[in-house]
This record gives sequence, C-alpha cells and structure tokens, in this order.
Amino acid sequence: MTAIDRSAPAAMAAEFGLTPIGRQPALKAYMQALWERRFFIWTFARSRIAAENAESRLGQLWQVLNPLLNAGVYYLVFGVILGQSKKIEHYIAFLLTGVFIFAFSSRTIMAGSRSISGNLGLVRALHFPRAVLPFANVIEELVKTGTSLIVLAVLVVLTGEAPTAQWLLLIPVILLQLMFSAGIALVFARLTAEIRDVAQFLPFALRIWMYLSGVMYLISDFVKHHDGHPIITILLEANPAAVYIQLARDALLNTAQTNTPVWNWYLAIAWAIVPLIGGFIFFWRAESRYGRG
Repeated sequence: MTAIDRSAPAAMAAEFGLTPIGRQPALKAYMQALWERRFFIWTFARSRIAAENAESRLGQLWQVLNPLLNAGVYYLVFGVILGQSKKIEHYIAFLLTGVFIFAFSSRTIMAGSRSISGNLGLVRALHFPRAVLPFANVIEELVKTGTSLIVLAVLVVLTGEAPTAQWLLLIPVILLQLMFSAGIALVFARLTAEIRDVAQFLPFALRIWMYLSGVMYLISDFVKHHDGHPIITILLEANPAAVYIQLARDALLNTAQTNTPVWNWYLAIAWAIVPLIGGFIFFWRAESRYGRG
C-alpha cells in the first residue's frame, strides 16, 4: 500500500494562508483583520440605517421623537408632579440633555447585544471577524445620535440657554461615551449569543440604570433629601451614565448647579478605556464559538 503523506494538506494550507475551522485567532491578527474591514463596517452601518428608514414613513425622525416623547412623560412625572422643575433652573434643558445622552448609550448597548444573535445566518455563512457586527451597530447609533444632538442643541437654545465655546466640550464627551458603550455592547453581544435570555433581561436593567443615573433629577439633591450616606452619593455620581450626563450638562448648560469637579473627566476617561479593552478581549475569546449550536 502507498503511504499517505499527511503533511501535504498542512503545507498547502500554510501556502494559501488557510487556518483550521474553529481555532481561536491570535489577538493581534484578529485586530488587524478587523481594521482591514473598517470600510465594510462603515458601509454596513449606513446600509442598516437606510434599510431601517425605508421601513418607516418618519424614518430617522423616530430617533428624535422617541427621546422627546420620553422626555415629555418624565417632565410630567418628575418636573410637574414631583416638583423638580421648581428646584432645578432651566429644568427642560436639564431633562432633555439627560434623556438624549442616556438614550445614546442605551440604544448602542441594546443594538450591540443583538448583533450576533440577530445575524446568525450571516455569521454561519461567511468567515469574518465577528466583532465587525457589534462595531457596525455602534457606528450606526453614532450616526443617528449626530442628528439627535443637533435637535438637542436647538431645543436647549429655545429653553433660554445661549451657545458658548464650552459647547465644544460635548465632542470629547460623546467620543468617550462611544468608547464606553462599545465596550459594554461587546460584552452583551457575547452574553446574548451564549444565553438568549439575556436579551429579555437587558431592557429592564437599562431602565433601572436610567433611574439611578440622575437623568430626571440632581443626584446630590436626591440623596441629601433622603438623608443618604455620602458613599451612596459617590457611587451614584461615579456611575458611567451619570458621569457622561453631567459632563454633557456642564458643556451645554450655563447653570452653576450642573458644575462637576475636574476629576469627573478622569472618571469619564477610565470608564471609556477599561470597558472598551475588557469588552473587546471578552468578546474575542469566544470568537470561535459564535454561530454554533
């Protein structure tokens, strides 16, 4: 019998750059492959926006209408019934800023969490870095948020706030918030792909997070009114959503009661870097398992 040369297939695979199916890619090679597909990520995000707008008569306008409608409900409950509008100067601008900024993270995390489980056909049919999908969702939400921020700026001016050079600080705030939201989206993309029940739990977790983040009220005033411990105040004010909301309010509103310490920027940077790196590595470690089962 003729001996079978088992090294021939391996040599041929190496010659053409082929790798075994199911093997975990090296982190450096994975990042390089992801970078090579950066134009695809942008195109994929734009195509999703176009497809979404085609299914609705109002299209992208809903990205503005949804937070506005929510803000109207919150103003009725917190501003009128609970009297927050009497305690906080320019409360409408204060509330709108909180709602729009929180909605950015909330939508990004929700969209990212469905990026793998909602595209199983694509994942199983083609070979590509799976992080392309959550990153495309993140870019999609960033583009949508650009329109929302323009509307927010107009509404803030209509409430009596004058535009200043300080408004430019909103740019780094959004970029840092984008990094944070992308990291969390990567975490939930993997969790939802492995445990589908996470998708059912996530909206409730985000709603609780919103109520703890000072979207509708001043955290310091709320804790003081309820005789809370200073540590509770620190924990609430240090949570990432509260940090980015406060920095956005500092940029847009000229009211002393929204001023926060300089160290809030250090917190914003830390919340941006740590979840992004940790979330990316957490997502990458399950790369070979996506689309199975």
